[in-house]
Amino acid sequence: MDGAVRLALAKWPNVPACTGWLRLSRRGEWCVPEGPIRHPGLRAFIGRNYSATPDGQWFFQNGPQRVFVDLDYTPTVLHLATPNRLETHTGAAVDTLSGAWLDDEGSLLLASKAGIALLDDRDLVAILPHLSGDLEDPDAPMALDWAGDRLPVGRIRREAAASHFGFVARPSLTTA
Repeated sequence: MDGAVRLALAKWPNVPACTGWLRLSRRGEWCVPEGPIRHPGLRAFIGRNYSATPDGQWFFQNGPQRVFVDLDYTPTVLHLATPNRLETHTGAAVDTLSGAWLDDEGSLLLASKAGIALLDDRDLVAILPHLSGDLEDPDAPMALDWAGDRLPVGRIRREAAASHFGFVARPSLTTA
């Protein structure tokens, strides 16, 4: 968390939280009602001050105010930074994966020290050579070969992901 944010929290400890304004897209873009946030400095500031409550509600600490984030899917989105290196939508390197799931819509979810993350759909084609098994047969075993590890690929229904992985896709002030 930025030092300026910590100072603002100390100065104004009781600022009400905000919901329904900030959204994380399936491609890792921060969005407001007017559209995606394009300013690199603002995107970086949000990323540095992005965190979660113990019950899985993700927020951006904007000075003294918590701005809860609506998630289009998972709280983290992964991108291929290079052909063999992943990074989060906030720019953190992901060195190892601890799990992989394919959902019923064809999206790939990956677990790492950053938590559960959706792989950006634009990177799926580049990941395909790392997958083995029958993508079409939900009963066929699959595996992901990545960074010297071979991970079994589980199956999950899209609507079960939030409860299975313990995050809240649409926080509200009654749950915040």
